[in-house]
Amino acid sequence: MMRNAMIAMTLAAGVGLAGCTENIGPKQGVGTVAGAVAGGILGAQVGEGEGKAVAMTLGILAGGLIGSEIGRALDENDQRAAAEAEYRALESGRSGTPTRWRNPDSGHYGDVVPGPAYQVNRLDCRDYTHTIYIDGRPETARGTACRQPDGTWRPES
Repeated sequence: MMRNAMIAMTLAAGVGLAGCTENIGPKQGVGTVAGAVAGGILGAQVGEGEGKAVAMTLGILAGGLIGSEIGRALDENDQRAAAEAEYRALESGRSGTPTRWRNPDSGHYGDVVPGPAYQVNRLDCRDYTHTIYIDGRPETARGTACRQPDGTWRPES
């Protein structure tokens, strides 16, 4: 029952990301949503209790970002490092200060820069940018995420 509820929440978050894809092509939009859904489902299979919710949120955030065009070039370790950096930046990063990540095996790296926290419907939210460097070329994604009552961060459309 709990697993089905988590999958349903993941699907809802993936569909919510569809609103963020209006300025990109249909394949990339589908990739973004599919990546968010897949990332959330994979994340839900990791950890126990609150750790499972955190892993699912990391999966949704990373999947949405890397399910797009960027995702084709990133391996699993890149994806994990990027997702963990996003979570750290949103959870405890100082506004305007990059949270960096690097995969020495692939040479890919990036940084997440959170904005100031603000409230929407009693939830703490933050805008952020995530720049990923692939072969020295930057790819930047911008987003907004809100901290849910259970401590997870959910991307907003």
